[in-house]
Amino acid sequence: MNLLKKCIKLPKISNKGSVIVLSAPSGTGKTTVCKYLLKNMPNLAFSVSYTTRAKRPGEINGIDYFFVDTKTFLKMIKQKKFVEWACVYNNYYGTPKKELEKIINSGEDVLLDIDVQGGKNIRKFFPQGIYIFLLPPSWSALKKRLINRGKDSISQINIRLKNAEKELHYIKYYDYLVVNDNLNQTFKIIESIIVAEKHKRSRFT
Repeated sequence: MNLLKKCIKLPKISNKGSVIVLSAPSGTGKTTVCKYLLKNMPNLAFSVSYTTRAKRPGEINGIDYFFVDTKTFLKMIKQKKFVEWACVYNNYYGTPKKELEKIINSGEDVLLDIDVQGGKNIRKFFPQGIYIFLLPPSWSALKKRLINRGKDSISQINIRLKNAEKELHYIKYYDYLVVNDNLNQTFKIIESIIVAEKHKRSRFT
């Protein structure tokens, strides 16, 4: 019996990292959640996206985004340098393929802070990724958050709210829905999701 046990090959977890996608309507707290996860979860790296939007105060090129002009971005699309890209609020956003593959192959998990179009497209390439959609507790709470952060005009806020309605149609492409009513609770829930997903039988070989 002991000999038989010794002959049985024990499954081993894949040595590749996981893709973790976090999407949410503007004002839901996605950036805050991402910063917390990167600071508190081991073996987690952030994939820096490219964008054509203007750099906001406090943002650092190469840390928050790679800021490029539209001509450069469109050239990168033709060169197939993005694993996914999308145009959101008249600005382009894209996830660099080379950087993403480098992180995964190194064994680190990679966190993607991307919109719903990107989340849907990424899933085509990484079906075993961890897809989480962050929701506001209510429409009124979302509007209040957008107003309080002081980044947009009233007309821009209304556009973002209308866009949030459209984004909800994409939740079918996500495995988990988390209502961000309390930040500390949200952190714990998302951490639990990631830890549980890392121990799925399908991730063992």
